[in-house]
Amino acid sequence: MRGNRLLLVCLWGLVMVSALGVVHTTQQSRALTAQLEQAQRYRDELRYEQERLLLERGAWSAYSRIEQVAREELNMRAPTPAERVLVRSGR
Repeated sequence: MRGNRLLLVCLWGLVMVSALGVVHTTQQSRALTAQLEQAQRYRDELRYEQERLLLERGAWSAYSRIEQVAREELNMRAPTPAERVLVRSGR
């Protein structure tokens, strides 16, 4: 009788330890899932920023290309201060 009671107490203790292990593992899994979602959001923000910067670089390079063609092929240049004319609005 005493041996059965000791076995029952040991089994009950093992069940409690197992339950605590499950709770700990579940909590850890939830925390890691939250970290993963946060990292994915950050990745998406970085991708958006990269695309925006690539578009901006393309726009700047297009202006640079236009200026290069204007100088080299059309022999254009920026006007000197003496050649500039200020036009005032008639308001």
